[in-house]
Amino acid sequence: MFSRNKNKPQSRIDTLIGVESSIDGNITFNGGLRVDGKIKGNVTEADASACTLVLSEHGSVEGAITVSHAVLNGKINGPVRASHYLELQSKSRIIGDVHYQTLEMHTGAVIEGKLVYLGEANEPNLQDNKTLED
Repeated sequence: MFSRNKNKPQSRIDTLIGVESSIDGNITFNGGLRVDGKIKGNVTEADASACTLVLSEHGSVEGAITVSHAVLNGKINGPVRASHYLELQSKSRIIGDVHYQTLEMHTGAVIEGKLVYLGEANEPNLQDNKTLED
């Protein structure tokens, strides 16, 4: 009855990139990553692990983001792919396409690109539905 929403990201943060920090290069991480600084490069979770990226209103990423869970409130210049859950908070600004399975978008969030629904893994193909109706 009071079960936890499995789509919501975990709150554990293993790595912090502070406000005064800037990184030039790609980042691959496990667990939780919070970015308050600047990254010029791609941000990717390690293979076969459900990771969470938190980008604060002070943070920015110039590159592609590929994670299972993301809570974004900063600036992103590049595509975003969240395979499970994506939350765009009110100060998030994305220039690039956004791929998501579950999306929560707050008033004020801006996307300059396409929203692409990834679908459910068990969702039947449209061709299969057409055959069933015939």
